[in-house]
Amino acid sequence: MHGPASPGWLLVALCAATGAYCLLRMRSTVEEQRRSAGGEALMGFGMAAMAVPAAVVSPPSWAWPLYAVVFGTAALRALWAARTSAHHLHHLVGAAAMVYMAVVMATSSGHRGGHGSASGVPLLTGVLLLYFMGYVLLSGVRLIPVAAGGGAVGWSDRPELARACRLSMGIAMVAMLIAL
Repeated sequence: MHGPASPGWLLVALCAATGAYCLLRMRSTVEEQRRSAGGEALMGFGMAAMAVPAAVVSPPSWAWPLYAVVFGTAALRALWAARTSAHHLHHLVGAAAMVYMAVVMATSSGHRGGHGSASGVPLLTGVLLLYFMGYVLLSGVRLIPVAAGGGAVGWSDRPELARACRLSMGIAMVAMLIAL
């Protein structure tokens, strides 16, 4: 997105690390965790790519429409998966927000690959900000420690780490929407 390079790189690192952990979660023995981890990995890496500071790397003009298509496809998949799991509704909102940001960046009048002077529809941006701020607060509350179960748990089956990743991506989404 646009703005100072240091916070942008921190956002890139946070999203890429979250995406990498979500890839690890895809090895889980719990089917629902594997299913949601793939979508979350896509979101993490996609957010990392979109957050690269324009002052450092200006994306080609075809990048923003490509993001819109990729996340539009992810939104359709989340819509289909929402039939069986309410958690996928959040994936739908997240993917739709990514499509929205990609379209705004593609149609912006800036001369630096869409990073220049992007601004979306203020009402839609505000609604998305409110949703993700609420999601961040709810995710933070869900991090309150729960009694530990018995036995050793692998890295891909740690629910508290999955919650922390979701919290991180929610915070990153708020930062990206504010920068929009």
